[in-house]
Amino acid sequence: MIIEHAEQTGIDFEGTIIDIESIGEFNQQFKYDSRHYKDIKQVVLGYITKTKLQIYCATNVEDIEELRLKTPEIFKELQRPYYAFNCNFESGVCFHQAGIQIDFEGELQGEAFERKKDAIMKLKIPNYEDPFHDLGVMCIKAWREQEFKKVIAHNRACLLKERDILVKRGHCQPDKVRFVL
Repeated sequence: MIIEHAEQTGIDFEGTIIDIESIGEFNQQFKYDSRHYKDIKQVVLGYITKTKLQIYCATNVEDIEELRLKTPEIFKELQRPYYAFNCNFESGVCFHQAGIQIDFEGELQGEAFERKKDAIMKLKIPNYEDPFHDLGVMCIKAWREQEFKKVIAHNRACLLKERDILVKRGHCQPDKVRFVL
């Protein structure tokens, strides 16, 4: 089963912010192209626009495949420009999991390897009831323990924080991802 969470939003910005939660390991052999993410499995796909926040959460290993197949159809409905806190991650996972090549227009990290926790502290952005306080590793653990309410709450908080980052400080040009099978 895929759990869906949707709510209305009301902050004006153009485009769509994407945030993925995942399980799996990074392939350290390929740090400079999309193969770095080939062993990562998307378990949550969330996005926020100026009017809507939407989250899709797979609840078991079999549903990861359903979410993988659903992802290209979801992207067809989203408006550009696309933003992410770490564009390489979202692009690499979408490429290897869903078979879609996504070029993001806006990187929300202020500098390479900036932690989201540091950005929200600097910009005085609220926690938005994130049960893991920006510790993504805790989200992986919660997904494996089937604590899907916490997983969805974390993704929701990430999307709201990333929206605030975009609105408060804008975005920068993302590095181009080298897509390699």
